[in-house]
Amino acid sequence: MRQKFTHITIFTYLFQLGVLFNVYAQELPRRATWQASISYPSGKPGATIQSIEANSPLQKAGLQAGDVILKVNGIIADSGESWTSIYYGIRAKQDTKLLVRRDSEVFEKTVQLNEVGKEKHTDLDIRYEVVTSDYDIAQRTIITIPTKKGDKYPAIFMVQGLSCSSIENYEGRQGNYPKMINGLVEESGMVMMRVEKPGVGDSEGDCASTDFITELEGYRAALRALKGKEYVDTTKIVIYGASMGSALAPVLVNEFNLAGVISDGVFFKTWFEHMLEIERRLRQMEGDDEATVARKMNEVFIPLYYEMLIKKRSYEEIINDYPAIAKEVYHPMNHMYGRPLSYYQQLQDFDLASAWQNIKVPVRILRGENDWIMSDVDNTMIIDVLDKVGHKDHKLVRYPGLDHWNTIHESPENSYFGKPGQWDPKILELVVNWAREMVGMESVTLNN
Repeated sequence: MRQKFTHITIFTYLFQLGVLFNVYAQELPRRATWQASISYPSGKPGATIQSIEANSPLQKAGLQAGDVILKVNGIIADSGESWTSIYYGIRAKQDTKLLVRRDSEVFEKTVQLNEVGKEKHTDLDIRYEVVTSDYDIAQRTIITIPTKKGDKYPAIFMVQGLSCSSIENYEGRQGNYPKMINGLVEESGMVMMRVEKPGVGDSEGDCASTDFITELEGYRAALRALKGKEYVDTTKIVIYGASMGSALAPVLVNEFNLAGVISDGVFFKTWFEHMLEIERRLRQMEGDDEATVARKMNEVFIPLYYEMLIKKRSYEEIINDYPAIAKEVYHPMNHMYGRPLSYYQQLQDFDLASAWQNIKVPVRILRGENDWIMSDVDNTMIIDVLDKVGHKDHKLVRYPGLDHWNTIHESPENSYFGKPGQWDPKILELVVNWAREMVGMESVTLNN
């Protein structure tokens, strides 16, 4: 039976549509900055304020160096993971409630923090936008567009690594990985799109509880949005993936029929195999002799990762059956590297390797010779697979001294123990030119 529309039903429909549109079109609140140096909690509640900027909201509220923040908006600050969630969860110009201890006194303060400064680039149009994934999570995208005249531009889509760290080069950010991001943005001559993970930056959600499949859907939503931009040549989109993103890159390239893939710090094997390899390397760098390494692998790490990744068990269940694990495992009870166990359990079952076998577009792989996170043999395995299937345009560069974070070190151990390293602008030039060549642009020589 045909529905009879009246002025009231039409008005109601348009009103509901307008409300729905506004929900999804509204801008995400900007995340806040503490304007202070605060040490992470370690083993007990409390993040300690080391220093506070003059005239900042914290200083005006009477807080001072040495104060210990116990809770933020009701969340206990008792681990690195909880502090990361707190850090990305606070919003500028909104009430932030703090529970603070100063010596033996415990008191509450409510402050309104300032915004994190946004990126600034010369001769680029910078757009902070929002995409909503199929899991109904609104996520921040950052798009930079050349301002020179042109109908449509080629583009780079960047996929970041495992950790719950921002993909934004916010004001004051330091490090060589941010230098790589900044260089790609400013030197490529291409549109570049990045998307913050759920719970990171301005994005909704909580990164510490976001699983692998949910995160992957955010990248898919962002790529759909990028391919819908009128200023993007959709036949010339390249993915640059770093670390975990380097393994996801060929999956997304195949799904979205993109123009090429650049993988920086990649792995190929299953996560179970990867974790056993990295644990062996860590034990060796920590100075264990080979007999000790073998014992720990058999008694601790093989049972741990088999039970966790293959049998899908929790840490608590595993430790109950293997008490020796509790003495050696350095991860907290419900997370590994800041991510939930469900992330790795889904990753274990996800077929990343076959994406390389099916890829048809140009492939460039950057392997740092002092990268202690990833195994060199994984890079060789990818090249072997591409050779076997007759892929015509692939290249692997093993870069001397390079670690996993775009930094030159004398040895993997120097990187692992946090010794200072060097920035090499030729790494940036290599990646920029790979991207440009894949879309038919001329190579460039970058200034130091």
